[in-house]
Amino acid sequence: MELNFLLYMLVGFLAQMIDGALGMAYGVSSNTFLLSLGIPPAAASASVHMAEVVTTGISGFSHWKLGNVDWKLVRRLLVPGVLGGLLGAYVLTSIDGNIIKPYIAVYLLIMGGIIIYKAFTIKLRKKPDEYHGPRISLLGLFGGFCDAIGGGGWGPVVTSTLVARGKNPRMTIGSVNFSEFFVTLGQSILFVLTLNFSEYWQVILGLLIGGAVAAPIAAKVSQKLPMKTLMIFVGILIIGLSVRTIYLAVK
Repeated sequence: MELNFLLYMLVGFLAQMIDGALGMAYGVSSNTFLLSLGIPPAAASASVHMAEVVTTGISGFSHWKLGNVDWKLVRRLLVPGVLGGLLGAYVLTSIDGNIIKPYIAVYLLIMGGIIIYKAFTIKLRKKPDEYHGPRISLLGLFGGFCDAIGGGGWGPVVTSTLVARGKNPRMTIGSVNFSEFFVTLGQSILFVLTLNFSEYWQVILGLLIGGAVAAPIAAKVSQKLPMKTLMIFVGILIIGLSVRTIYLAVK
């Protein structure tokens, strides 16, 4: 088995462990690795999302079985997320998606700080917030667009915002992961119709296998971690990724 293929599997495993446990960063972490190998942004994003069709499906199913899904939240996120993802995928095939990344990173940096602040200052609810207003649908639309245009971002944008607003972290992570399958599927279909994947099958397969193995493990980890610890991890992860993105954009 080729070394590159094993590396793709390892990246897929680690990225899905982070994403399934914290509700974010599969696309961001794996896409960063692919870009460092010289794979074009559109092809890297498309490869990640095609692999995610399987990994997000397994992750979403695992969260559903563990009782981590709030169906009211899913209904608010799913359709707008798919529409935003389709729009972002279409734009990415036409322009350089890296242009928008620094602006998203600044937003995420602020959200990461808010999450850590709330982890130390608010009393977490044991039950998820029952009110999910229209703004959540707009968040889903924006998150889907960012996810496609930046090769990842559905989790960081949507999960971070909802948790910062005081939503239950475990239920938010499960609901966002469940919705992500449909967002990713829509993007992948559009990418298949517009790009040639004959050169990148090893990338897709490696990410898929590694992520599929990690998905059910990560969902279990999410259920076991204390809420405060989970919020701190989410905040630190967002800040770290955002600082790196800003640094690469301005250096």
